[in-house]
Amino acid sequence: MTFRAILAALLTLSISSPAAVTGESWGMTDSGTPVQLFTLTNAKGIVAQVTNYGGIIVSLKVPDKAGQIADVVLGFDTLAPYLGKHPHFGCLTGRYANRIGGANFTLDEVVYQVTANSGKNHIHGGKANFATVVWKATILGAQNALELRYTSADGEEGFPGKLDCVVTYALTETNELQIKYQATTDKPTIVNLTNHSYFNLAGEGSGDVLGHELMIPAEKFTATDDALIPTGELESVLGTALDFSTPHLIGERIESSFKPILQGKGYDHNYVLKGQGMKLAARAKDPKSGRVMEVFTTEPGVQLYTSNHLKSVAGKNGHVYQKRHGFCLETQKFPDSPNKPQFPSAVLRPGETYLHQTTFTFSAE
Repeated sequence: MTFRAILAALLTLSISSPAAVTGESWGMTDSGTPVQLFTLTNAKGIVAQVTNYGGIIVSLKVPDKAGQIADVVLGFDTLAPYLGKHPHFGCLTGRYANRIGGANFTLDEVVYQVTANSGKNHIHGGKANFATVVWKATILGAQNALELRYTSADGEEGFPGKLDCVVTYALTETNELQIKYQATTDKPTIVNLTNHSYFNLAGEGSGDVLGHELMIPAEKFTATDDALIPTGELESVLGTALDFSTPHLIGERIESSFKPILQGKGYDHNYVLKGQGMKLAARAKDPKSGRVMEVFTTEPGVQLYTSNHLKSVAGKNGHVYQKRHGFCLETQKFPDSPNKPQFPSAVLRPGETYLHQTTFTFSAE
């Protein structure tokens, strides 16, 4: 091959494959800890931005059927609002995502009291949860990935055991945002990690998501009491307002008086997925833009949440987020699993490795 041919090949490669991960300073926490913002890019035009503060997905830019790019996750332009109280926009959630009834559980005949931060119950890891800490970040250039590490001390928020966590975000050339969660412990404990991104496939700030089409291949959900704590029963969704086993618009039945919809407040329900290993958890589509997002996971459940409590939140680009302006698909162990022995176990013991993988795949049609 001539020098000119080699040069042309290298130029072609550089133009068609701009995959890269870069990092930049993004301010400091209130205690003075530096925070970084990382940008992952692939050759298809998808750009994901993740900060090591809380492992937050700050931005996720995806093309539509006409090639127009839009940011499809709700959030903020700067670090400062993430440091205050906000609805877990884009965060890594743990040690235990979702709810633990009574803010306590028994493990090996020992009762552990964890932080009660939702009435008398526990939610999303407590007050000093994984969304509020600065993770140690390492760019994995060869994988077009970002690795985040955090060690949760024994007793943090009441949870037993020192928990060493590794979370990796990777952006592939097949338009997949892959999230891999791993953890080990020195003492028996419980673990349930997820990501709490709010999606709007029409673009953040474009209004509500009621016109999005959604499919969740599940026939059952974990029934709850009025505080959203599971009763332990798995009830059928088929033929009800919770039924997304075939595609329906999110807003089609959201005002239903059917009791599990909580008298019209919206969806906040854990669906029981079928099968083992990596499987489809959900497929969402914005009919107007044609953007499609498929969610695959190794976890047994996925929580659908339709941002029922958003109210006048000042978000990115001067946009103001209101109720139902986004939806979450939180792949997870079932809520209150530590108190429900019939549910898939969330227990992690020394010598074992917690491993959870979730992939968000984007396309347009």
